[in-house]
Amino acid sequence: MTTLKVGIASYGEMKARTLRIARGELRVARDEPKVWFTSTESFAKLLSAKNRELLRVIDEHAPGSLEELAQMTGRAKSNLSRTLKAMEGYGIIRLDRGERGRIKPRVLADKLELDVPLTRRSVGTRSRRVS
Repeated sequence: MTTLKVGIASYGEMKARTLRIARGELRVARDEPKVWFTSTESFAKLLSAKNRELLRVIDEHAPGSLEELAQMTGRAKSNLSRTLKAMEGYGIIRLDRGERGRIKPRVLADKLELDVPLTRRSVGTRSRRVS
């Protein structure tokens, strides 16, 4: 599997960074995060101990549907669906359509690296300026 590199930046910082990239003023470095959270709190909420256990169950047991996953974990299907869609949005899992339209979750990354800026200047400063 792969390591997913995650960064933390406010919405305003990400918007400014994205505009700089679009204008050609900033080039994204290879080692920069590809996935961004707007706060450490949102990151922690999505990757809580309960949700990391969910990822472990998906990886080890490869459930064929959300119903099967709900039975394995004791979590409500509606709760699982919301959580898994959020994880899919961040590139942590993929939801594949299986037999008869059943949704089958698959873990995409087995490791995560977190890049947390400690000062305002550190957001996007590792990107190289385009000449």
